Amino acid sequence: MDISNRGQKIQPSPIRKLKPYADQAQERGIHVYFINIGQPDIPTPQPILDAFHSFDEKVLSYGPAQGFLELRQAIADYFVSYNIPLDSENVIITLGGSEAIHFSFCVVADPGNEIIIPEPFYTNYNGYASYADVKISPLTLHVEDGFRLPPAEEIEARITPKTRAILLCSPNNPTGTVYTPEELERVISIVKKHDLFLIGDEVYKEFVYDGGTHKSLLEYEEVKDRVIVVDSISKRFSSCGARIGAVVTRNKELYQSLLRFAQARLCPPTVEQKAALAAYRMGLDYFQPVKEEYERRRDVLYEGLKDIPGIVIQKPQGAFYIIVRLPVKDAEHFVLWMLRDFHFEKETVMVTPAQGFYCTPGKGKDEVRIAYVLKEQDLRRAIVVFKEGLNKYLSIFS
Repeated sequence: MDISNRGQKIQPSPIRKLKPYADQAQERGIHVYFINIGQPDIPTPQPILDAFHSFDEKVLSYGPAQGFLELRQAIADYFVSYNIPLDSENVIITLGGSEAIHFSFCVVADPGNEIIIPEPFYTNYNGYASYADVKISPLTLHVEDGFRLPPAEEIEARITPKTRAILLCSPNNPTGTVYTPEELERVISIVKKHDLFLIGDEVYKEFVYDGGTHKSLLEYEEVKDRVIVVDSISKRFSSCGARIGAVVTRNKELYQSLLRFAQARLCPPTVEQKAALAAYRMGLDYFQPVKEEYERRRDVLYEGLKDIPGIVIQKPQGAFYIIVRLPVKDAEHFVLWMLRDFHFEKETVMVTPAQGFYCTPGKGKDEVRIAYVLKEQDLRRAIVVFKEGLNKYLSIFS
């Protein structure tokens, strides 16, 4: 028997596939600093944990396919706090942002259609595209200019008769880039001109630094019927394991189609929705100290890496990731070597090879993504160990 083409071709996670080597390092007594994955060490807010502990219903029954009304309204109110007019009928609760992306791909594109996404991009978009049997058309960006969007004509060159949508992630995973209003307006003009949908992955909305603010695609009234926004509590409230996200749209026809996808998987989880409701009821004041903490970490990481000879690095404006080009030929070989063959005072560091964040073959082979998700003391030590490892690696393999 043969398994499906999708089953054979779906990409293994470049973030997780090297984890067994980290496990082996730990078994040898090596302390590993994990800055490879977007798992914050910020404590999950107590109201979320209290909601889990206080759940006392006698039957865990099915809920509404689109999620509990209270939570949908709370998310709508959250956007209203940013002067984005929404109501509960614009929101569908999903199993994390992952399902929201999957639903979005399925609702805008048929099998064989294309979605343009700037690369490097969140690697699991590849998996969602495989689920939906759609093709990602990569728009290659570059570390030298901070992964800024190119001129309109370069974006339009990616459009074919099969193109159905453009996806923008801002603040961006994996680059930390925050698109400017001018960049967003450039893409908005293109989707209007070519009759495309526009998907916004905005799960890092709160994490914009240096006094900047995030501008949502939902703020552009002229494309309100074209826009789908993907959201999640995972990073916003340090609740990655809760798996609660949302897909948001003002297009009623799109909403009804999304709802049918939601009905096909029955309903999102009950207890986690109660916890998410507690999170959104905390108010916007919760975010300021968290953002300041990530901004300090960003500064520590950037200052610690920027003087490495041969590195290509730009300071990220948001999220909690950075992609850097290293003076190595094969970043995956370097990461494996750090886990299998190196330690500095019984410590090593795990980062993620960036090649898996690209769709274009050969791109990103000398780049890594680093997540500044550790407290400052640990991050400073991780930088020391990383630089020791890189220096030794270059002395051996250069």
